Amino acid sequence: MTSKIMFASGDTLLGMFTFGQLTAFVAVAEELSFVRAAERLHVSQPPLTRQIQALERSLGVQLLTRSSRSVRLTAPGQAFLRDARRLLRDVDGATLNIRRTFAGTAGSLQIGFTSVAAFTVLGVVVTSILKNFPGVDVSLQEFVTKDQLDELSGNNLDLGLARPPIARRQLESREIFRESLVVALPPGHPLTGRPGLRLADLNGADIVMYSPSDSQYFHELVVSLLRKRDVNVHHRLYVAQVHDMLSLVEAGLGVAIVPASAERVGHGGVVFRHLPEETDAPVRLHLVWREPSANPVVRAVLDLPWAINGLGED
Repeated sequence: MTSKIMFASGDTLLGMFTFGQLTAFVAVAEELSFVRAAERLHVSQPPLTRQIQALERSLGVQLLTRSSRSVRLTAPGQAFLRDARRLLRDVDGATLNIRRTFAGTAGSLQIGFTSVAAFTVLGVVVTSILKNFPGVDVSLQEFVTKDQLDELSGNNLDLGLARPPIARRQLESREIFRESLVVALPPGHPLTGRPGLRLADLNGADIVMYSPSDSQYFHELVVSLLRKRDVNVHHRLYVAQVHDMLSLVEAGLGVAIVPASAERVGHGGVVFRHLPEETDAPVRLHLVWREPSANPVVRAVLDLPWAINGLGED
């Protein structure tokens, strides 16, 4: 808010009085002079006097006593001054909040994420948002990629951390993270004695596989890698979430090929072995949003200069 106040018949109403009347009263009460108050507000004395008179009529009490030489607050005036200052601060705060919301620096943000993203980029993304926009409230919901895209398309999410491809109308994405694949082995499995594995070592193994519908990205990725290396495995079980897959591996129901970040999930009995031959970090994660977005916070977040392992920068 600027210090220059323009009085007009369309002044904002605040219950029984207007914003202009409150501003005029606080200025006179603090200056104890109509001359100095008028100079402070950059107005002439007659409209300032009319604002005070209108305020007193609205309240039904005398707030100021005036003489040719002095201005003093009455007892009701002293009591009302505290409330008037508080009301003006509230108006200033509301105005600032509206401006911040319009600029995308305040408001709310609904973010979807995959289960593995919680162990990799989610903390980095949320920390960056809260650090740059402390006025933004963030809500987080875990979804598989397919459900995230449905929620984004339906305007129920603002941002998603999902797997490509993002082949949906009005949805845009940016790759922000890559990681490699590892093999998850049950405790006591013969392959746990090796420090590193080749995909060929899994030939003939029972494997816990990703659901082709709910985890299409990982299903197609693993199938293509195995086919490329001419590795034949037995698909015994199909699941959508990595933490469910690790539980089945820990129970001895098969091996699994999972993102390296799965080592952080916390299944102590599972043994992980890296695949040195797969060095191109094939697992991708995208930041996804609806374009155009009705939420100004989304554009502000997309303009942040953050990046994760070298990705995400324009």
